[in-house]
Amino acid sequence: MSMDPVGRFLTALDPDHREAVSTKPREEQEQLAAAWERELESDTELDSLDELSPAAAEAEAARRVLARGDVLE
Repeated sequence: MSMDPVGRFLTALDPDHREAVSTKPREEQEQLAAAWERELESDTELDSLDELSPAAAEAEAARRVLARGDVLE
């Protein structure tokens, strides 16, 4: 598993979103990955899901970040 936040974020995405995000500028990818990490850290529902399935929690956080369009934070 990649320790790079962008790599981890891309891995959490479904294939279609992974392809779309990977074509964005690196700076935007880093902003999305940072938002994704904040989502994982702050959401207590994801904490519970993480105990059951870390991959599912990461995928849900990635879906939420993309749905909100978290960029430029």
